Formats: sequence, C-alpha cells, structure tokens
Amino acid sequence: MQETLYGRQAVREALRAARRQFSLLFFAEGIVDNPIVQEIVALAAGQRIPTKTLSRHELASITGGENHQGIALKCSAYPYASVDEMLGLAERRREAPLFLLLDLIQDVRNLGSLLRTSEAAGVHGVIIQERRAAGVTPAVVNTSSGAVEHLLVGQVTNLAREIERLKALEIWVAGLEDVEGAQSYTAMDLTVPLGIVVGSEGSGLRRLVQERCDWLMVLPMRGEINSLNAAVAGSIALYEVLRQRRCARTGTDARTGTDARTGTVR
Repeated sequence: MQETLYGRQAVREALRAARRQFSLLFFAEGIVDNPIVQEIVALAAGQRIPTKTLSRHELASITGGENHQGIALKCSAYPYASVDEMLGLAERRREAPLFLLLDLIQDVRNLGSLLRTSEAAGVHGVIIQERRAAGVTPAVVNTSSGAVEHLLVGQVTNLAREIERLKALEIWVAGLEDVEGAQSYTAMDLTVPLGIVVGSEGSGLRRLVQERCDWLMVLPMRGEINSLNAAVAGSIALYEVLRQRRCARTGTDARTGTDARTGTVR
C-alpha cells in the first residue's frame, strides 16, 4: 500500500528518517528554491528517488487539495512499531521507558501535535488503538512537521489490555483525568518506567482504561474554563516527565530547582 506525503517539512523528515520505501518525488512548477528544498533534492538524489514536475493544480489533485507547499512524495505506508521495539530503544538509550498512550484521539491536529511533542521530549514510543482512533496518515505527518517519521508509534487492538501488558513489564501507568482523587501532576514521581495515558477530546479516558491506570493525574486550572485540549494537556505532562528526569540526572531537587550538592539554583 502506498500513500502520498506532502509539505516540505514532512517530506524532508521522511527522507531523513529513511524508514519507508520511496518511489517518486513530485515538485510543483516554479517552486521557490530554498535550503529545505535543496536538502530534499540532495536526499532524494542520495537515495536515487526519481522526480517529476507537475503543475500546482495536478499536485493539489494527488494530495487531496491540501497545502502541499510545492512538494509531495509517494511512499510506502507508515511503519508501525511493536512495544518490544520501543523497549529496545529505551534500553539502548539507557533510560527508564517512557510511553504515551492515546485513548481514542480522533482529531488529526491533536494527534500530530502530540506526536511532535513526543519526539521532542524523547518518548520511546506512542501507542494508539487501531479502531475508532486516528492513525498516522499523511495529514498527521504534515501536522507533526514530520516528527512522527523519527518516532516509534504502535497500533494495538485493545488499549486497556495493552496497559495490563505494560504493567506486567513493571511499567507504571498514569492517566490524565480531572476526577476526585486525582493528584497534581507535579506531585508524582515521573522518573519511574512510565506510560502516560491521554483521553479523547470529548469524553476523556474510557472507564476500563481509567480503571487500569495505577494513578490519575490532574493539571491545575485557575481560569474560567475547566479543561485543556488533549494535545496541550499531554504536552505539559510529557515535559514534566522530562523536567523531573533531567533533575534526577543532574542531582537537582525537582521541587526547588537547587543543586542537591551545592545548594545553588540551576
């Protein structure tokens, strides 16, 4: 099965990652030459990918009318990864595993944003459910600015069952949900082997998913609205993990930001 990626960042990162098979690179007539375009040309030449020039109308036709920025790439489908591959990545990096689990995220913009943050924050793998949720489509690749091409993403048939599997591997699972008994996300120890679960845009975590979490976390809300969208909430939680783990590596008190040895603020 083949699909067509579009957008300069998405195409460049797909070529850089080289995890797919590429068959044809399209350029629009009169495309403006710039450093990104030059890099794409060089990467395509290095991988011996044939190129073809089309009118902008023709290019819009094969990309479904999306904002292609004058470039598209025909390639194989996104290569989903296994949980074992994600664990192997954590082992190679000598880091405690960090997973992001998405409970029926359907908005491609939210998914793309979460995948981009996950790659930037060093997440070892993202797990999504195969049915009733958005997958990694060309639109998601574009929204993530190509970050998903460098990220391990897995699809599973049952997210609740996958949580049980992770827990059996001694990975703690924390759900983001504003319910009674949930604790502040900054009060939890997020340096342990961890999976963070983010719920869907409308209804949050499903009951069975929520029940399988080891604990629930909440983000403090002081304004008039009572929730953040899934992409923002998940991104905040991931960077709290990154902050705590960095503090642990550098010997900094995660609560005060001071060096535990010298007492100075980092």
